[in-house]
Amino acid sequence: MHISFLLHNAYGIGGTIRTTFTLAATLAEQHDVEIVSVFRHREDPALGAPAGVRLRHLVDLRRGTPGYEGDDPEAARAARLFPRGEGRYRQYSRLTDARIDACLRSLDADVVIGTRPGLNVHIARRASHGQVRVGQEHLSLAGHGARLRREIAHRYRLLHAVTTVTEADAHDYRTRLRLPGVRIEAVPNSVPEPVVAPAEATGKWVVAAGRLTPVKRYDLLVRAFAQVVAVRPDWRLRIHGNGDAMGDEKQALRRLIEEHELYNHVFLMGPADPLEAEWVKGSLAAVTSSREAFGMTIVEAMRCGLPVVATDCPYGPGEIIEDGIDGLLVPTGDVDAIAGALLGLIEDDPRRHRLGQAALAASARFDPARIAARHEALFTELARSPRGMLSDRLARGGSAVLGGAYTVRDRAADAVRAAEVIRKGRTA
Repeated sequence: MHISFLLHNAYGIGGTIRTTFTLAATLAEQHDVEIVSVFRHREDPALGAPAGVRLRHLVDLRRGTPGYEGDDPEAARAARLFPRGEGRYRQYSRLTDARIDACLRSLDADVVIGTRPGLNVHIARRASHGQVRVGQEHLSLAGHGARLRREIAHRYRLLHAVTTVTEADAHDYRTRLRLPGVRIEAVPNSVPEPVVAPAEATGKWVVAAGRLTPVKRYDLLVRAFAQVVAVRPDWRLRIHGNGDAMGDEKQALRRLIEEHELYNHVFLMGPADPLEAEWVKGSLAAVTSSREAFGMTIVEAMRCGLPVVATDCPYGPGEIIEDGIDGLLVPTGDVDAIAGALLGLIEDDPRRHRLGQAALAASARFDPARIAARHEALFTELARSPRGMLSDRLARGGSAVLGGAYTVRDRAADAVRAAEVIRKGRTA
């Protein structure tokens, strides 16, 4: 099976890039996989190229190189195909419209996957009707503006499927939009098994990680930790992450730390990549967001053997943590509840260790092989459906895939056989 991902910029840093790379590399162990990056602004991917995956770009933004296209006149003209309500709209243009259009029309792929709404719209409008067309939602429907939601409702009807990273968001897609015939499926992000040993949970550190943005509500965590320090001054908090270009959130947090006289207890560590080595230094993790599209850092911490205290915000934490079993969920925005949960685990070593071991075991469900198998099964089922690309081709090829019982264990083998039928058909 030839699978092609369309990504905004594979050369940057971000959760969508990381999870796309992980999925693509895992699928590439069995399939022909490529990533098409709309933009390229540096020589090599900041996160490293995914193994076994072809990577190419459509618009070259590497200044000082012969291929630089940032000054192309078409790059200054507003995009027509890319939806105006999309957050990245200003980065797109008539040049990207043309390049993406040409790419999709010439793409020799069995499955084409978009990784953000604007690119999903492109795929819906321009991808070949002989391909399975999948739009991924890495944020949430509710997090998009009304204008983009209208565009999604109108354009996504030409997709075969939309995948979300939480069941809650899948429910929103099913109930708030009318997308007849479009499969809505929740498939969480994957997190690889760490290359370091799990946390020994002996260090008196709470660890948090993520961009220093208001939605992460690190202000709540700092205030809660002031209550922790009043009882357990031997514990400390590390917050890993970058802020915005102006550094406003970082400065606000620094002022808050000084206001509560926590400069010897709370540390803004800056970014760390990979984070595994930082997670395992801690004994406990904290996530205090007001909203999480998924909760990647929760899974990362759990995979390192840490229990997580997290606010039960929309959408992800409640689908990742089993409250009281492998972590703790607290009401969103409640400083006292955050402090109480942290102190409860700090003061109870056996329970903290027990939850940490349960977190390590539970997080295995996010292993890349398991998540890739779910995507692979979805692609195969879509290909076999009346709206899918392979049903007619396979029927003409007389494939046995169409007959008999069909189980989950058959799906991977079916995908390989289906791809072989396609290849034979193309060369006939």
